Amino acid sequence: MEQPIEGKKANRPISERKLLGIVGTGWLFDAMDVGILSFIITALTLDWGLSAQQAGWIGSVNSIGMALGAFVFGIMADRVGRRTVFMITILVFSIASGLSALATSYLIFVVLRFLIGAGLGGELPVASTLVSESVAPERRGRMVVLLESFWAVGWLLAAIISYFVIPAYGWRIALVLTAIPALFAVFLRKNLPDSPSYTKLEQKTSVMDGIRQLLAKGFAKRSVMLWIVWFCIMLSYYGMFLWLPSVMVEKGFDMVRSFEYVLIMTLAQLPGYFSAAWLIEKVGRKPILIIYLIGTAISAVLFGNAESAVMLLTSGMLLSFFNLGAYGILYAYTPEQYPTAIRATGSGIAATAGRIGGILGPLLIGYRSTFGLSVSTVFLLFCVTVLIAVVAVWILGEETKGKTLA
Repeated sequence: MEQPIEGKKANRPISERKLLGIVGTGWLFDAMDVGILSFIITALTLDWGLSAQQAGWIGSVNSIGMALGAFVFGIMADRVGRRTVFMITILVFSIASGLSALATSYLIFVVLRFLIGAGLGGELPVASTLVSESVAPERRGRMVVLLESFWAVGWLLAAIISYFVIPAYGWRIALVLTAIPALFAVFLRKNLPDSPSYTKLEQKTSVMDGIRQLLAKGFAKRSVMLWIVWFCIMLSYYGMFLWLPSVMVEKGFDMVRSFEYVLIMTLAQLPGYFSAAWLIEKVGRKPILIIYLIGTAISAVLFGNAESAVMLLTSGMLLSFFNLGAYGILYAYTPEQYPTAIRATGSGIAATAGRIGGILGPLLIGYRSTFGLSVSTVFLLFCVTVLIAVVAVWILGEETKGKTLA
Protein backbone atom coordinates (compact mmCIF):
# COMPACT_ATOMS: atom_id res chain seq x y z
CA MET A 1 0.00 0.00 0.00
CA GLU A 2 1.28 3.46 -0.94
CA GLN A 3 2.47 5.46 2.08
CA PRO A 4 2.38 9.27 2.46
CA ILE A 5 5.76 10.98 2.63
CA GLU A 6 6.37 13.70 5.20
CA GLY A 7 9.14 16.22 5.49
CA LYS A 8 10.05 19.50 7.20
CA LYS A 9 9.30 21.54 4.09
CA ALA A 10 5.88 20.05 3.50
CA ASN A 11 2.62 21.55 4.78
CA ARG A 12 0.98 18.16 4.44
CA PRO A 13 2.03 14.61 3.53
CA ILE A 14 2.63 13.83 -0.12
CA SER A 15 1.91 10.49 -1.76
CA GLU A 16 4.54 8.52 -3.64
CA ARG A 17 2.52 8.98 -6.83
CA LYS A 18 2.43 12.75 -6.42
CA LEU A 19 6.14 12.82 -5.61
CA LEU A 20 6.80 10.90 -8.83
CA GLY A 21 4.63 13.33 -10.80
CA ILE A 22 6.29 16.48 -9.41
CA VAL A 23 9.86 15.26 -9.76
CA GLY A 24 9.15 13.55 -13.06
CA THR A 25 7.64 16.68 -14.62
CA GLY A 26 10.88 18.57 -14.06
CA TRP A 27 12.81 15.61 -15.43
CA LEU A 28 10.60 15.69 -18.54
CA PHE A 29 11.40 19.35 -19.23
CA ASP A 30 15.11 18.68 -18.72
CA ALA A 31 14.94 15.85 -21.24
CA MET A 32 13.18 18.11 -23.73
CA ASP A 33 16.16 20.45 -23.67
CA VAL A 34 18.81 17.72 -23.96
CA GLY A 35 16.79 15.88 -26.59
CA ILE A 36 16.23 18.92 -28.74
CA LEU A 37 19.96 19.68 -28.64
CA SER A 38 20.64 16.72 -30.93
CA PHE A 39 18.29 18.22 -33.53
CA ILE A 40 19.54 21.77 -33.00
CA ILE A 41 23.14 20.69 -33.60
CA THR A 42 22.05 19.59 -37.08
CA ALA A 43 20.20 22.89 -37.68
CA LEU A 44 23.04 25.03 -36.27
CA THR A 45 25.57 23.25 -38.48
CA LEU A 46 23.56 24.33 -41.52
CA ASP A 47 22.66 27.79 -40.16
CA TRP A 48 26.05 28.87 -38.82
CA GLY A 49 28.21 26.70 -41.08
CA LEU A 50 29.80 24.83 -38.18
CA SER A 51 32.49 22.23 -38.66
CA ALA A 52 32.00 18.72 -37.30
CA GLN A 53 34.45 19.56 -34.50
CA GLN A 54 32.54 22.71 -33.50
CA ALA A 55 29.27 20.81 -33.52
CA GLY A 56 30.84 18.10 -31.37
CA TRP A 57 31.95 20.67 -28.80
CA ILE A 58 28.36 21.86 -28.30
CA GLY A 59 27.41 18.44 -26.93
CA SER A 60 30.66 18.06 -25.02
CA VAL A 61 30.50 21.47 -23.34
CA ASN A 62 27.01 20.57 -22.19
CA SER A 63 28.51 17.44 -20.60
CA ILE A 64 31.36 19.42 -19.03
CA GLY A 65 28.74 21.56 -17.30
CA MET A 66 26.87 18.43 -16.24
CA ALA A 67 30.05 16.94 -14.76
CA LEU A 68 30.71 20.03 -12.67
CA GLY A 69 27.05 20.31 -11.68
CA ALA A 70 26.81 16.66 -10.62
CA PHE A 71 29.95 17.00 -8.49
CA VAL A 72 29.15 20.33 -6.79
CA PHE A 73 25.39 19.94 -6.34
CA GLY A 74 25.69 16.28 -5.29
CA ILE A 75 28.00 17.25 -2.43
CA MET A 76 25.80 20.26 -1.59
CA ALA A 77 22.71 18.04 -1.32
CA ASP A 78 24.34 16.15 1.56
CA ARG A 79 25.02 19.45 3.32
CA VAL A 80 21.87 21.58 2.80
CA GLY A 81 19.24 19.06 1.73
CA ARG A 82 17.91 17.41 -1.39
CA ARG A 83 14.94 19.76 -1.88
CA THR A 84 16.97 23.00 -1.67
CA VAL A 85 19.47 21.83 -4.26
CA PHE A 86 16.62 20.51 -6.38
CA MET A 87 15.15 24.05 -6.56
CA ILE A 88 18.48 25.73 -7.30
CA THR A 89 19.35 23.42 -10.17
CA ILE A 90 16.03 23.83 -12.00
CA LEU A 91 16.37 27.63 -11.80
CA VAL A 92 19.89 27.58 -13.24
CA PHE A 93 18.79 25.21 -15.97
CA SER A 94 15.58 26.99 -17.03
CA ILE A 95 17.03 30.53 -17.08
CA ALA A 96 20.09 29.55 -19.11
CA SER A 97 17.93 27.47 -21.45
CA GLY A 98 15.67 30.44 -22.21
CA LEU A 99 18.64 32.75 -22.83
CA SER A 100 20.20 30.26 -25.27
CA ALA A 101 17.33 30.95 -27.69
CA LEU A 102 18.69 34.52 -27.95
CA ALA A 103 22.32 33.50 -28.60
CA THR A 104 23.83 35.48 -31.47
CA SER A 105 27.10 33.59 -31.80
CA TYR A 106 28.61 30.16 -31.42
CA LEU A 107 30.63 31.23 -28.35
CA ILE A 108 27.62 32.63 -26.48
CA PHE A 109 25.60 29.52 -27.28
CA VAL A 110 28.38 27.26 -25.97
CA VAL A 111 28.71 29.24 -22.70
CA LEU A 112 24.97 28.98 -22.10
CA ARG A 113 25.04 25.25 -22.87
CA PHE A 114 27.66 24.92 -20.13
CA LEU A 115 25.34 26.60 -17.60
CA ILE A 116 22.38 24.50 -18.74
CA GLY A 117 24.51 21.40 -18.28
CA ALA A 118 25.53 22.48 -14.75
CA GLY A 119 21.90 22.79 -13.67
CA LEU A 120 20.85 19.57 -15.35
CA GLY A 121 23.87 17.59 -14.14
CA GLY A 122 23.18 18.59 -10.56
CA GLU A 123 19.47 17.91 -10.69
CA LEU A 124 19.41 14.35 -12.00
CA PRO A 125 21.42 12.49 -9.29
CA VAL A 126 19.81 14.58 -6.55
CA ALA A 127 16.34 13.80 -7.90
CA SER A 128 16.98 10.06 -8.00
CA THR A 129 18.43 10.23 -4.46
CA LEU A 130 15.36 12.10 -3.18
CA VAL A 131 12.91 9.61 -4.69
CA SER A 132 15.00 6.61 -3.65
CA GLU A 133 15.03 7.78 -0.02
CA SER A 134 11.29 8.51 0.00
CA VAL A 135 9.88 5.19 -1.23
CA ALA A 136 9.49 1.78 0.44
CA PRO A 137 12.19 -0.82 -0.44
CA GLU A 138 9.83 -3.10 -2.37
CA ARG A 139 8.85 -0.22 -4.73
CA ARG A 140 12.04 1.84 -4.67
CA GLY A 141 13.71 0.53 -7.81
CA ARG A 142 10.52 0.57 -9.86
CA MET A 143 9.72 4.14 -8.79
CA VAL A 144 13.16 5.49 -9.78
CA VAL A 145 13.01 3.75 -13.17
CA LEU A 146 9.52 5.18 -13.72
CA LEU A 147 10.99 8.58 -12.84
CA GLU A 148 13.54 8.00 -15.58
CA SER A 149 10.71 7.18 -18.02
CA PHE A 150 9.73 10.86 -17.94
CA TRP A 151 13.04 11.38 -19.74
CA ALA A 152 11.73 9.39 -22.69
CA VAL A 153 8.55 11.50 -22.79
CA GLY A 154 10.69 14.63 -22.82
CA TRP A 155 12.80 13.26 -25.67
CA LEU A 156 9.63 12.35 -27.55
CA LEU A 157 8.25 15.89 -27.18
CA ALA A 158 11.62 17.27 -28.27
CA ALA A 159 11.51 15.10 -31.39
CA ILE A 160 7.95 16.25 -32.15
CA ILE A 161 8.87 19.93 -31.70
CA SER A 162 11.97 19.45 -33.85
CA TYR A 163 10.05 17.72 -36.61
CA PHE A 164 7.27 20.32 -36.83
CA VAL A 165 8.95 23.53 -35.61
CA ILE A 166 12.63 23.65 -36.62
CA PRO A 167 12.16 23.23 -40.41
CA ALA A 168 9.29 25.78 -40.47
CA TYR A 169 10.17 28.31 -37.74
CA GLY A 170 13.81 27.74 -36.84
CA TRP A 171 15.75 26.47 -33.85
CA ARG A 172 15.25 29.58 -31.69
CA ILE A 173 11.48 29.08 -31.46
CA ALA A 174 12.09 25.42 -30.64
CA LEU A 175 14.34 26.39 -27.72
CA VAL A 176 11.76 28.85 -26.38
CA LEU A 177 9.10 26.13 -26.46
CA THR A 178 11.32 23.86 -24.32
CA ALA A 179 12.54 26.55 -21.89
CA ILE A 180 9.25 28.18 -20.84
CA PRO A 181 7.60 25.01 -19.41
CA ALA A 182 10.69 24.37 -17.25
CA LEU A 183 9.76 27.39 -15.13
CA PHE A 184 6.47 25.65 -14.37
CA ALA A 185 8.46 22.91 -12.64
CA VAL A 186 9.76 25.50 -10.14
CA PHE A 187 6.18 26.28 -9.10
CA LEU A 188 5.35 22.57 -8.74
CA ARG A 189 8.27 21.98 -6.42
CA LYS A 190 7.77 24.81 -3.93
CA ASN A 191 5.92 22.57 -1.41
CA LEU A 192 7.91 19.43 -2.13
CA PRO A 193 9.12 17.79 1.12
CA ASP A 194 12.73 16.84 1.64
CA SER A 195 13.44 13.13 1.96
CA PRO A 196 12.49 11.53 5.32
CA SER A 197 15.93 9.91 5.57
CA TYR A 198 17.71 13.25 5.24
CA THR A 199 15.44 15.14 7.67
CA LYS A 200 16.10 12.46 10.31
CA LEU A 201 19.87 12.58 9.79
CA GLU A 202 21.40 13.75 13.07
CA GLN A 203 24.98 14.34 11.97
CA LYS A 204 26.13 15.48 8.54
CA THR A 205 29.44 14.40 7.06
CA SER A 206 31.99 17.04 6.03
CA VAL A 207 32.76 17.42 2.34
CA MET A 208 36.21 15.86 2.50
CA ASP A 209 35.12 13.04 4.81
CA GLY A 210 32.25 12.25 2.48
CA ILE A 211 34.57 12.01 -0.52
CA ARG A 212 37.10 9.91 1.44
CA GLN A 213 34.41 7.47 2.54
CA LEU A 214 33.62 6.63 -1.09
CA LEU A 215 36.97 4.86 -1.31
CA ALA A 216 37.00 3.53 2.24
CA LYS A 217 36.60 -0.14 3.10
CA GLY A 218 33.09 -1.29 2.33
CA PHE A 219 32.43 1.32 -0.36
CA ALA A 220 35.54 1.28 -2.59
CA LYS A 221 34.41 -1.65 -4.74
CA ARG A 222 30.96 -0.15 -5.19
CA SER A 223 32.37 3.25 -6.10
CA VAL A 224 34.80 1.89 -8.68
CA MET A 225 32.01 -0.21 -10.23
CA LEU A 226 29.70 2.78 -10.48
CA TRP A 227 32.36 5.07 -11.92
CA ILE A 228 33.20 2.57 -14.67
CA VAL A 229 29.56 1.87 -15.55
CA TRP A 230 28.52 5.52 -15.51
CA PHE A 231 31.51 6.49 -17.67
CA CYS A 232 30.86 3.76 -20.22
CA ILE A 233 27.09 4.15 -20.48
CA MET A 234 27.22 7.92 -20.86
CA LEU A 235 30.05 7.86 -23.37
CA SER A 236 27.94 5.57 -25.53
CA TYR A 237 24.64 7.35 -24.83
CA TYR A 238 25.75 10.89 -25.64
CA GLY A 239 28.02 9.73 -28.43
CA MET A 240 25.19 7.87 -30.14
CA PHE A 241 22.02 9.81 -29.36
CA LEU A 242 23.25 13.40 -29.72
CA TRP A 243 24.45 12.48 -33.19
CA LEU A 244 21.55 10.31 -34.39
CA PRO A 245 20.01 12.99 -36.68
CA SER A 246 23.44 13.90 -38.08
CA VAL A 247 24.33 10.24 -38.70
CA MET A 248 21.00 9.79 -40.48
CA VAL A 249 21.78 12.78 -42.72
CA GLU A 250 25.23 11.33 -43.44
CA LYS A 251 23.62 8.04 -44.42
CA GLY A 252 21.69 9.85 -47.16
CA PHE A 253 18.49 11.15 -45.55
CA ASP A 254 17.52 14.84 -45.57
CA MET A 255 17.08 16.74 -42.30
CA VAL A 256 13.28 16.40 -42.16
CA ARG A 257 13.37 12.67 -42.89
CA SER A 258 16.14 12.12 -40.31
CA PHE A 259 14.05 13.94 -37.68
CA GLU A 260 11.09 11.72 -38.59
CA TYR A 261 13.12 8.53 -38.17
CA VAL A 262 14.63 9.65 -34.85
CA LEU A 263 11.11 10.47 -33.62
CA ILE A 264 10.08 6.87 -34.35
CA MET A 265 13.22 5.55 -32.64
CA THR A 266 12.50 7.69 -29.59
CA LEU A 267 9.11 5.99 -29.12
CA ALA A 268 10.99 2.77 -28.31
CA GLN A 269 12.44 4.38 -25.17
CA LEU A 270 9.10 4.14 -23.36
CA PRO A 271 8.72 0.33 -23.49
CA GLY A 272 12.42 0.15 -22.60
CA TYR A 273 11.79 2.05 -19.37
CA PHE A 274 8.50 0.33 -18.53
CA SER A 275 9.90 -3.17 -19.03
CA ALA A 276 12.93 -2.27 -16.90
CA ALA A 277 10.65 -0.84 -14.19
CA TRP A 278 8.73 -4.12 -14.03
CA LEU A 279 11.75 -6.41 -14.22
CA ILE A 280 13.93 -4.54 -11.71
CA GLU A 281 11.75 -5.66 -8.77
CA LYS A 282 11.07 -9.11 -10.24
CA VAL A 283 14.58 -10.11 -11.34
CA GLY A 284 16.87 -7.71 -9.48
CA ARG A 285 19.15 -4.79 -10.31
CA LYS A 286 22.35 -6.57 -11.26
CA PRO A 287 21.10 -9.23 -13.73
CA ILE A 288 18.64 -6.96 -15.51
CA LEU A 289 21.24 -4.18 -15.87
CA ILE A 290 23.64 -6.68 -17.47
CA ILE A 291 20.94 -7.90 -19.90
CA TYR A 292 20.01 -4.37 -21.01
CA LEU A 293 23.67 -3.38 -21.42
CA ILE A 294 24.33 -6.41 -23.62
CA GLY A 295 21.25 -5.50 -25.66
CA THR A 296 22.67 -1.97 -26.06
CA ALA A 297 26.03 -3.30 -27.26
CA ILE A 298 24.48 -5.57 -29.91
CA SER A 299 22.12 -2.80 -31.10
CA ALA A 300 25.02 -0.34 -31.47
CA VAL A 301 26.83 -2.67 -33.88
CA LEU A 302 23.65 -3.27 -35.87
CA PHE A 303 22.93 0.46 -36.16
CA GLY A 304 26.48 1.35 -37.14
CA ASN A 305 26.39 -1.15 -40.00
CA ALA A 306 22.79 -0.51 -41.13
CA GLU A 307 22.29 0.82 -44.65
CA SER A 308 18.61 0.37 -45.47
CA ALA A 309 15.85 2.45 -43.90
CA VAL A 310 14.23 -0.64 -42.39
CA MET A 311 17.48 -1.77 -40.73
CA LEU A 312 18.22 1.73 -39.45
CA LEU A 313 14.79 2.03 -37.87
CA THR A 314 14.84 -1.45 -36.38
CA SER A 315 18.33 -1.21 -34.91
CA GLY A 316 17.70 2.38 -33.78
CA MET A 317 14.56 1.34 -31.92
CA LEU A 318 16.42 -1.54 -30.25
CA LEU A 319 19.19 0.86 -29.30
CA SER A 320 16.66 3.23 -27.69
CA PHE A 321 14.88 0.36 -25.91
CA PHE A 322 17.94 -1.19 -24.30
CA ASN A 323 20.13 1.88 -23.72
CA LEU A 324 17.47 3.95 -21.98
CA GLY A 325 16.23 0.92 -20.02
CA ALA A 326 19.80 0.41 -18.74
CA TYR A 327 20.03 4.12 -17.97
CA GLY A 328 16.92 3.91 -15.76
CA ILE A 329 18.18 0.84 -13.91
CA LEU A 330 21.52 2.55 -13.23
CA TYR A 331 19.77 5.58 -11.71
CA ALA A 332 17.87 3.25 -9.38
CA TYR A 333 20.96 1.16 -8.54
CA THR A 334 23.33 4.04 -7.72
CA PRO A 335 21.77 5.63 -4.59
CA GLU A 336 21.32 2.17 -3.07
CA GLN A 337 25.10 1.75 -2.76
CA TYR A 338 25.63 4.35 -0.02
CA PRO A 339 24.23 5.41 3.41
CA THR A 340 22.18 8.60 3.76
CA ALA A 341 25.05 10.83 4.93
CA ILE A 342 27.04 10.33 1.70
CA ARG A 343 24.31 9.13 -0.69
CA ALA A 344 24.00 12.32 -2.74
CA THR A 345 27.78 12.78 -2.76
CA GLY A 346 28.29 9.23 -4.02
CA SER A 347 25.55 9.56 -6.64
CA GLY A 348 26.84 12.95 -7.77
CA ILE A 349 30.45 11.82 -8.16
CA ALA A 350 29.36 8.67 -10.00
CA ALA A 351 27.37 10.89 -12.36
CA THR A 352 30.45 13.12 -12.72
CA ALA A 353 32.46 10.11 -13.92
CA GLY A 354 29.64 9.51 -16.38
CA ARG A 355 29.71 13.09 -17.64
CA ILE A 356 33.39 12.69 -18.48
CA GLY A 357 32.27 9.92 -20.82
CA GLY A 358 29.54 12.26 -22.05
CA ILE A 359 32.23 14.78 -22.98
CA LEU A 360 34.27 12.26 -24.94
CA GLY A 361 31.38 10.54 -26.74
CA PRO A 362 30.26 13.45 -28.95
CA LEU A 363 33.89 14.41 -29.63
CA LEU A 364 34.61 10.86 -30.81
CA ILE A 365 31.99 11.27 -33.53
CA GLY A 366 32.98 14.86 -34.29
CA TYR A 367 36.67 14.06 -34.75
CA ARG A 368 36.27 10.61 -36.33
CA SER A 369 37.10 11.94 -39.80
CA THR A 370 40.42 13.25 -38.41
CA PHE A 371 41.34 9.69 -37.43
CA GLY A 372 39.83 8.12 -40.55
CA LEU A 373 37.13 6.22 -38.63
CA SER A 374 33.89 5.17 -40.30
CA VAL A 375 30.48 5.34 -38.60
CA SER A 376 30.44 1.56 -38.24
CA THR A 377 33.86 1.60 -36.54
CA VAL A 378 32.81 4.27 -34.05
CA PHE A 379 29.64 2.37 -33.14
CA LEU A 380 31.76 -0.76 -32.69
CA LEU A 381 33.84 1.23 -30.19
CA PHE A 382 30.63 2.15 -28.39
CA CYS A 383 29.74 -1.55 -28.29
CA VAL A 384 33.10 -2.41 -26.69
CA THR A 385 32.66 0.40 -24.17
CA VAL A 386 29.27 -0.93 -23.07
CA LEU A 387 30.68 -4.46 -22.74
CA ILE A 388 33.33 -3.08 -20.34
CA ALA A 389 30.43 -1.82 -18.21
CA VAL A 390 28.92 -5.33 -18.30
CA VAL A 391 32.16 -6.82 -16.93
CA ALA A 392 32.30 -4.19 -14.16
CA VAL A 393 28.75 -4.94 -12.99
CA TRP A 394 29.30 -8.70 -13.26
CA ILE A 395 32.50 -8.72 -11.16
CA LEU A 396 32.10 -5.78 -8.78
CA GLY A 397 28.34 -5.24 -8.51
CA GLU A 398 26.22 -6.35 -5.54
CA GLU A 399 22.48 -7.02 -5.61
CA THR A 400 20.44 -4.43 -3.65
CA LYS A 401 16.89 -5.59 -4.48
CA GLY A 402 14.60 -5.25 -1.45
CA LYS A 403 17.34 -4.04 0.91
CA THR A 404 16.54 -1.21 3.33
CA LEU A 405 18.72 1.85 2.72
CA ALA A 406 21.27 2.47 5.49
